[in-house]
Amino acid sequence: MISTRSTEFVAALARASEENGLEEHYRSTVRPLFAMPRSQWPGCCGGGCEPCAQTLIAVADRVCELLGVEYD
Repeated sequence: MISTRSTEFVAALARASEENGLEEHYRSTVRPLFAMPRSQWPGCCGGGCEPCAQTLIAVADRVCELLGVEYD
């Protein structure tokens, strides 16, 4: 289980967001991904959403890498 309120998570989220070009005010949209199975994470709908689900997933994946955890 990943604690999305831990200082380690917050630091990893900040770094992953910067690396993937996710604006600071969108960081909170990544947290809900960690409350559901990875199989339920949304995909890109092609509708030009901001931020795109692909970006959110890229940030979440990078957070996992930085924390050294695998997320199912």
